[in-house]
Amino acid sequence: MLVALAWSLAACEQNMEVQPKYGEYSPAPLFRGSVLRNPPAGAVARDDLARDAEIRTKPALSAELFERGHRRFDIFCSPCHGANGDGNGIIVQRGMPNPTSYHAERLRMADDQHFFDVITNGYGAMYSYASRVPPRDRWAIVAYIRALQLSRHASIDDVPPNERDKLTSSP
Repeated sequence: MLVALAWSLAACEQNMEVQPKYGEYSPAPLFRGSVLRNPPAGAVARDDLARDAEIRTKPALSAELFERGHRRFDIFCSPCHGANGDGNGIIVQRGMPNPTSYHAERLRMADDQHFFDVITNGYGAMYSYASRVPPRDRWAIVAYIRALQLSRHASIDDVPPNERDKLTSSP
């Protein structure tokens, strides 16, 4: 009886260490095609509904949003677009083609959704950042791009009245 118990324990351990399995793309004996199966109709991946809500809803403008956008822009965008959005980042200086400056009239007139979609899907030589930048950070980057554009093309009328005196008075 002791030998039978030792034999069953040894066999159990071996099955747990060496389990029969299939690779992701190997042929499936039960199904036509590979082992990977399509999800059932109507299935929703975890967090997809929350992610879709973030994509559709622009966050309210705030100092925290601009700061977050500035940090994300410096990480993901400035290597190509440059710190000022001129399209002359370090990658461009090393031979990549110049992206369009954010200060070009066409991009200043583009809506926020255009920038969000370009970050999400890529455009031209730019690849998609959808897997690297979450939707809320994409909106933060868009807000920072708008701040960059405004900083270059602002007039004195865009400055709040209580701040104009500081700009127009001599030091």
